[in-house]
Amino acid sequence: MAEGDPAPDAGGAAPKPPPPGALSTWFNPSTAPFIPVPLIGTDPNSGTTLGILPVWIKTDDNHEIRRIIAPDILHNPYFGWGVDGRLYAYSSVDKQWSVDAGIKQRVERTIDAEYQIGRLRDQRWSLNYSLIYDRSGVPRFFGIGNRSRKSNETNYTNSQKLAQVQVGLNLNHDWQLLYTGRLRQVDVTPGTLSGIPSLETVFGDIPGVGTTNMVLNRLSLIYDTRDDLTVPNHGMQWIAYGGAATRSGILNDSMYSEAGFDGRNFWPVAPRTVLAAHLTVRYLPSTSDRVPFWALSSVGGGESQTGGDQPLRGYGEGRFYDRNSFSAGAELRRTVLSLDAVSTRVDIEMAPFLDLGRVFSRTSTLPFEQLHHVVGVGFRGIARPFVVGKVDVGYGSEGVAIFTGLNYPF
Repeated sequence: MAEGDPAPDAGGAAPKPPPPGALSTWFNPSTAPFIPVPLIGTDPNSGTTLGILPVWIKTDDNHEIRRIIAPDILHNPYFGWGVDGRLYAYSSVDKQWSVDAGIKQRVERTIDAEYQIGRLRDQRWSLNYSLIYDRSGVPRFFGIGNRSRKSNETNYTNSQKLAQVQVGLNLNHDWQLLYTGRLRQVDVTPGTLSGIPSLETVFGDIPGVGTTNMVLNRLSLIYDTRDDLTVPNHGMQWIAYGGAATRSGILNDSMYSEAGFDGRNFWPVAPRTVLAAHLTVRYLPSTSDRVPFWALSSVGGGESQTGGDQPLRGYGEGRFYDRNSFSAGAELRRTVLSLDAVSTRVDIEMAPFLDLGRVFSRTSTLPFEQLHHVVGVGFRGIARPFVVGKVDVGYGSEGVAIFTGLNYPF
């Protein structure tokens, strides 16, 4: 041992950890003040968005997330540079709120605010309020029907303002009667993407082009036994709903009526492994001659919305439109790794999946025929009890599609 070298510790004790605030703590996921997440957003419609997303996470004494602050700076090949700001507050499992706002150099703007209380259905009433302004330049339209051709791809700009309230009467912990009231204004204008024809140049002045005001009233009966609302391991959620949309809120100005079913089941089939299945059908029994194309039933994209778009993860959002739709899917969610990050526990999950779906015009049509099918695998990062980040890669008849975002697809 050279003269002046420190003597080794006789007990073999580990070296002292760096003092609080030392630079090395910024590079340790378990002690860093924030997580510098590379932002890689992609789907068939939006192209590939790249950026950096620093995520600040506040946890409680039980290491459960109570607040997330997540700004970003990004670049999209269609719309240039942009910034977003996100704030998610989890006061409790029963009450949450969030605000998300963003702007890009060209075309796109968004503001999305939501407040929820009574999520656990332990009290008599549950409430959910939503306000959205969104201007998107990436929507596609290929025509109406289950066999609409890829070669008919067109683009349009969609600007929407939406205000929604949901009031749930909790009959008991499992059964809920839910009213949804939605005011929505949608303005469909010419597309801006180079190399893709604008909608009106191919399909003309179809219903839904221009400005449309819509009032939706929907009543749902819900049976829900899931053990967790965000990351369920067992249980089921079944929703039967019916509703009507008008142009001005007056019943004699009807746009369409709707009826449907949405079911999700979860079975723990092995340690750290859950089989999740989803089935939904939506019918529009009566429609006016001027029902907007974007209000029809549709399949395509990466997420399920009750009474709205349904997932088909090998195709872009809204790939197939018609009056009625059927969608089914299953995925095997297996936790393959767990790690500590910013005072909370993160589980890494892999999930091979299968999606099936179609649209059709007649209520007499069997929904199980002429199905589009997609196979793929999902990768998820889960910070219980509130956060699920996902990357889903699907393969269908039109090639590979990749979807990123928050929350499970169903």
